[in-house]
Formats: sequence, structure tokens, C-alpha cells
Amino acid sequence: MSDIAEYERRIAFALERIGRGVEALKQREAMQAKAAQSAAQQTEPEAAEAELPPVPEPPPEVVADPAEVAELKAALAAEQEANAQLSERVRAIREKQDTTLGAMERKYGAAVRAQEAAFKEVAALKQANAALVAANRKLMDEGVAFSDEALMAELQSLRAARDGESTELEQIIAGLDPIIEAASREEGTDA
Repeated sequence: MSDIAEYERRIAFALERIGRGVEALKQREAMQAKAAQSAAQQTEPEAAEAELPPVPEPPPEVVADPAEVAELKAALAAEQEANAQLSERVRAIREKQDTTLGAMERKYGAAVRAQEAAFKEVAALKQANAALVAANRKLMDEGVAFSDEALMAELQSLRAARDGESTELEQIIAGLDPIIEAASREEGTDA
């Protein structure tokens, strides 16, 4: 960031110097126009000359130093090159940000989908557990050793638990994939 501030300072300084040079040129042109106008008035008859106030003598002509002009042009070219480099850096940073943002959005989407799946599994587990509790109460109330409802509730509970474990394993594997890929790339660069 300090490089950018330095470039901005240098560009501002160069533009200020160029502005001063332009102002000096404008003043010189204005003086030349006044001098031409006064010369035209001097060629008019003597009567017109008596009516007009005397024309002040123009100040000495400001001449731009060729070395200073060359220096200003070189400074301007250097600042334009620095500006082009900064623009390229900004473009590269924006591309990197866009790429990073895209990757983060994809990860966020995957996390949201995983969270939704987890919520569904939790709901299924709650439902299976509620069915187990109901079946167990019925067993206790009736004194029956086995019932179809109890077996179905237990089967549902086991299936929901297995689905939950399966989803958890998929999430672990998804988390390990980038680490494995990075290790593979490191081995490829070491070889």
C-alpha cells in the first residue's frame, strides 16, 4: 500500500508541475495577444491614439526551459507507466478476489446443503426416537415382549442412525479431499 501512496504522490506532483507549465504558456499567449492588439491600435490614426490610455509594456516573455520540459515529459511518462502497472495490479487483485469469492460461495453453498441434510437427519432421528418411545410405552403398558411396531420403530431408528453416520463420513471425506490434493501437489513439485 505504501507503494501506491508513493505513486499517487508522484503523479500529483507531476500533474502540478505540468499545470504550472500550462498556466505559464497561457499567460504568454495572453500577453502576445495583448501585444498584437496594442500594435494594431498603434497603427490607427493619431486621434484614436489620443483617446486610448497608454498601453503598458508587456512583461518579459516567459520561455520554457527545454531541459525542464524534457524532465516534465520524462516524469509524465514515468507516472503513466507507474499508473499502468498499478492498473494491472488492481486488475489482478480483482481477478483473485473474484476467484476467491467464487470458491467461498461454492463452499458456502455446500455447507448450506450439508446443514439442510443434517437438519433432515435430525428430524428423522427425532421421529424414529419418538416412535421407539411410543413402542416402549406400549410394551410396558401391555406387558408384551415383542411387537411389530417396536421392531419397525427400532429398524427406523437404526436406519436413521446409519444415514447420519454416512453423511458425517461424507463430510469428513469432503474436508480431507483438499488436504490430500495439496499433499499430492507438493509431492509432484518435489519430484
